[in-house]
Amino acid sequence: MTEIVPVSGPELVTYADELAALLVEAVEGGASVGFLAPLDRADAAVWWRERAAAVEAGSHQVWIARDDERVAGTVGLVKAPLPNARHRAEVAKLIVRPSARGRGVGRALLTAVEEWAAEEGLTLLVLDTETDSLAERLYTAAGWTACGSIPRYAADPSGALRGTTLFYKELGHPAAGEEGASQ
Repeated sequence: MTEIVPVSGPELVTYADELAALLVEAVEGGASVGFLAPLDRADAAVWWRERAAAVEAGSHQVWIARDDERVAGTVGLVKAPLPNARHRAEVAKLIVRPSARGRGVGRALLTAVEEWAAEEGLTLLVLDTETDSLAERLYTAAGWTACGSIPRYAADPSGALRGTTLFYKELGHPAAGEEGASQ
């Protein structure tokens, strides 16, 4: 049974070493999540700890999937900082341990983010992912809309440039008269 839980800033620091192991395993497995191989576990732990202040401030949210008391996956949500964008956020770093793939962990993490965002009044989520990846198939199956791709956008863990597909998902629609009100 997989449990999805949000983590606070201090909890993120507590989980940093376990999340670092997850991140290293994902990068070694070829996941394009912003890091090149080989990724040093200590550097990965520092990266996670550096997110704690933003989580504590509320500009970032992080969830973990626990499976038999270990971290099976994680996902983040980054709120847009500018006043004209407070209705949207970016899904970031959806990572599932290779041994936990195919069991619905990624979908459960994505659902948790979407539900939380809707409860917070966010109406638009965006993300980008490697074109033709397992993640791209997950987002498509979860009802996200692909709105284009950019060739050679980011390097995969081996350093090869890969295309990135941009996705969005609307969680609600503006009330009558709100859309275009500033036009």
